Amino acid sequence: MELNDRVAVVTGAASGIGLGLARRFLDEGMKVVMADIEADVLAERANELAGAGGRVEAVVCDVSDPDQIAALREKTLEAFGAVHLLCNNAGVACGRPNVKTRPDMWQWVVGVNLLGVAYGVSAFAPLMVEQGEGHIVNTASEAGLTASPFLGSYHATKYAVVGLSESLAMELADTGVGVSCLCPELVRTRIFESTRNAPDALGLPDPGTIPFDQVEKMMDSVGMEPADLAGRVAYAVKTNRFWVLTHDATKSRVANRNRALENLQNPKFGR
Repeated sequence: MELNDRVAVVTGAASGIGLGLARRFLDEGMKVVMADIEADVLAERANELAGAGGRVEAVVCDVSDPDQIAALREKTLEAFGAVHLLCNNAGVACGRPNVKTRPDMWQWVVGVNLLGVAYGVSAFAPLMVEQGEGHIVNTASEAGLTASPFLGSYHATKYAVVGLSESLAMELADTGVGVSCLCPELVRTRIFESTRNAPDALGLPDPGTIPFDQVEKMMDSVGMEPADLAGRVAYAVKTNRFWVLTHDATKSRVANRNRALENLQNPKFGR
């Protein structure tokens, strides 16, 4: 799909992967609607990009609310008249043992990571099908392909996004609307601080700032820059490529997981 002079909608666009995508799409000549729940940060980033000449619209949006997603669609159409690219990117993580993950935490993580994607598809895909052109990028994770301890709610939602995306790609194969599933491993974002946006009712403390070198050491991996990931996404959209991976190690981990499945072996953690 050609990107120049087309319209992109990016959720979770105030920071991390979403901000990287917004910047890349502007560089490609697109008009970009940036959606995020962090109003102040969103306004600041959108003003920066607009000040540099970008055609940007900022919309405060909680993706777990279908009415706000519908409003995002209408505001996009009011601003730019069409939608050609949707990036369902907003996501959160809440590291807890499964046995200690409360129902309200489940509702928060599922609401953002899974239902936010589903609501985005429901709101925007019909427009693209009607116009016979478009592309949808759903942000899953390597965590949607292989599992680890203490992230059960995150894995559950990201596995679900992978399945939703595969199903959607099959359904839209002959409509002119492409689908990509983004499964990044470690990227330099604030996902490990995402409880900063948790509902007050959860009573979670401010996560503070987590030094990224500690995250890299913990995961034994090198974090990719959002700009580099955004380049891969842009290429996937242009070439209608479904899978978007960031680290070579992902393929070997998936192969190990699938091999264990074929042999009916019990799950075992090992990066």
